[in-house]
Amino acid sequence: MEYKKRSGGKTFFIVLLCMILSFASGIGGAYLAVEVWGKDDASNRNELNFNYGDGNGETTGDASLTGVDAAAESVVEIMTTSRSSGGFYGSQNVTEGAGSGVIVTTDGSIVTNNHVVEGASSIQVRLRSGKTYEATLVGTDDQTDVALIKIEAEGLTAAPIGSSAGLSLGENVFVIGNPLGQLGGTVTRGIISALDREITLSGETMNLLQTDAAVNPGNSGGGMFDANGKLVGIVVAKTISTDVEGLGFAIPIDDVTGILEELQENGYVTGRAYMGITMMDITDAQTMMMYRVNRAGVYVLEVAKGSGAEKAGIKEGDCILTIDEKEIKTTSEISSLMDEKSVGDVITVKVLRSGEEKTLTVTLGEYKPDGVQ
Repeated sequence: MEYKKRSGGKTFFIVLLCMILSFASGIGGAYLAVEVWGKDDASNRNELNFNYGDGNGETTGDASLTGVDAAAESVVEIMTTSRSSGGFYGSQNVTEGAGSGVIVTTDGSIVTNNHVVEGASSIQVRLRSGKTYEATLVGTDDQTDVALIKIEAEGLTAAPIGSSAGLSLGENVFVIGNPLGQLGGTVTRGIISALDREITLSGETMNLLQTDAAVNPGNSGGGMFDANGKLVGIVVAKTISTDVEGLGFAIPIDDVTGILEELQENGYVTGRAYMGITMMDITDAQTMMMYRVNRAGVYVLEVAKGSGAEKAGIKEGDCILTIDEKEIKTTSEISSLMDEKSVGDVITVKVLRSGEEKTLTVTLGEYKPDGVQ
């Protein structure tokens, strides 16, 4: 995978990640702060013991939603603090945010969204009982927007894991989270509106569950549960538009559990190939003028030190024309190509630099989030 910035062009859906509700303007930092990462020792790398509850994960679709109260015990409020430099006289800007999470093990492992904890220098978790804990970051995956955090506690109520594959269109579901960062434990009810909706969020194309249950900023990382109270999705996004309402999205739980196991074991999802560049789609005249370029395309904003891209000679400002002779028009196309590659693969990249085309050979490395050794 590669880092990407938002496209400069218009999109059919205006999709908003239900980002951390900020109580001060701005968000501090684009990378995960080192101090919230847990120490890389055996105590933090135990196997996750998910609660699959009774039965085989199938749902009855019972409209009574009998599992609401039990499910609510497993949903937590998440409060974050982010610090960034840039204030007057060398002072730091402090930003507070809020989101949601779901307890997945009785000893305090909690799933949330990457964007809820991204950039956080401290993470606090409040249980339904009102008790608050400091949390450490176990691992994160920005490609799927999943993160795993941990509090030191025992005997917690873990959400029983259901099966998103067993869901049906029109099936009753409910969403529990912390909308607006102030209303923890809020339950909203809806149906499954779509089972495999393809949505692009911050340049990453994801296949999500769609619901008409009310979803608001602060719900990010909260749970979508079936009628039996089993966890079937992790809330990730809603649409915002003056003409659109009632469209919320969740990551299918069948996609999440494997990622959580990787995060628990390694702190990141292993084996993902990447060049080592930050990219941006430039698609309209206004953005072209802003960045002083004379053609639309995918542009390199930053090259990671020591990466395959740097070693191959890719530079900031390069416009990527082709990869392995395939024409490139969007950052999403590059992400799709990287998904098909393995660490160590060699690719041919043609770029446009100062009006001259250059063909470069890049050996792909392994993507690791900042803070992971």
